[in-house]
Amino acid sequence: QAQLVESGGGLVQAGGSLRLSCAASGRTISNNAGGWFRQAPGKEREFVAAISWTGFSTYYGDSVKGRFTISRDNAKNTIYLQMNRVKPEDTAIYYCAASEDPTGSYFANEYDTWGQGTQVTVSS
Repeated sequence: QAQLVESGGGLVQAGGSLRLSCAASGRTISNNAGGWFRQAPGKEREFVAAISWTGFSTYYGDSVKGRFTISRDNAKNTIYLQMNRVKPEDTAIYYCAASEDPTGSYFANEYDTWGQGTQVTVSS
């Protein structure tokens, strides 16, 4: 089974940018859809973005649409989340996930492999 490790989180000012990476090891995820979810303190896990195995199809949560971009490099076995024009309400732990379904999904229960998460904090 693949292991996913997120990196790139940290502290950023509102309006700034951050790029998260999700590197897979153990097996390739090039045939899997990938997704990013986030969870803020006291809130439920929220869908952020998803990408099909080819990278041709992408999906975004309403709160990040137009600001965040999901992408992947299958040669590097890595999925990315480019976060632009960040807001304080983007503060959360961000998790990447891989799904056996190659098309991508908005739903967390359709992902079977998860990373440990990376903290993103946006200051106002």
